[in-house]
Amino acid sequence: MNAVEHNTTSEGQALESARRTFDIEAAALGALRARLDGAFVAACRTCLSCRGRVIVTGMGKSGHIARKIAATLASTGSPAFFLHPGEAGHGDIGMITRGDVLLALSNSGETPEVMALLPPLKRLAIPLIALTGNAASTLARAADVHLDVGVPQEACPHNLAPTTSTTAALVMGDALAVALLEARGFSADDFARTHPGGSLGRRLLLHVEDIMRRDDRLPRVGADTRLAEGLLEMSRKGLGMTAVLDEQQRVIGIFTDGDLRRALDRRIDVHGATMRDVMTHGARSIGARELAAAAAQLMELHQVTALLVTDSERRLIGALNVHDLLRAGVV
Repeated sequence: MNAVEHNTTSEGQALESARRTFDIEAAALGALRARLDGAFVAACRTCLSCRGRVIVTGMGKSGHIARKIAATLASTGSPAFFLHPGEAGHGDIGMITRGDVLLALSNSGETPEVMALLPPLKRLAIPLIALTGNAASTLARAADVHLDVGVPQEACPHNLAPTTSTTAALVMGDALAVALLEARGFSADDFARTHPGGSLGRRLLLHVEDIMRRDDRLPRVGADTRLAEGLLEMSRKGLGMTAVLDEQQRVIGIFTDGDLRRALDRRIDVHGATMRDVMTHGARSIGARELAAAAAQLMELHQVTALLVTDSERRLIGALNVHDLLRAGVV
């Protein structure tokens, strides 16, 4: 068999390999779930009582998983960061302070770089939570809390490449982060504040007042304004509509492109008719402190492309359309 033939695989073989990997890892996670006990509760309590940060460490593939766990903890209300164990002995051990907690990952529980952290941890009296696949290992025995993430086999056909074991460690880390999130009462608003650049952050943090058009950019006319002048105001402001106001600047109606089409169908005299004759009464509006996402929902519900922004007395203070929401990344 030549090299090309050796490196080819049939569609059936590829799918069978993938299904086998899924089955092995799913079975391992099921067994891991069944083993959850008081140690997990103790790990949660240790993290909740932490006055500092949860420092997560691991070497190699465990290090990659440790980075992910640290990032998840930090974004869900538990201050955390990743410490590379190989760099710790060259000054980075100074990142650990009294009041912190160390969460150490090592499938064997004997990783030399992680073991080297134990003496300085002991001097600082730092609580140690260990995730290992070997309850009799040095790391497991040294830990204040040991979480057993052992798996019967790797998905790798040679039972060598970390696959199932890293999945188990990752899921245990996720379970810990979610349990801490719930215990802290970490809300969707809190999550948005740690993700201000993401789409969720924009939906939960951005308010109408942050993106609405104001002052001279607002299209507005009086009820007795001639339709021709109202059309010029719409054209100047570029929102495809204009608010119609009374003498106290309160909204009494709106005139849109759709109203113009209906007026033309009725053969309205553009120069003789007033905005009162052609406007739609009771315009859709929203408050400035409402979420921009709520404005998007209101537009979708009523199938409109623009909204007026009013205060509690129905006075006009702003306006926005669907393009403003798109530019802000809300929709």
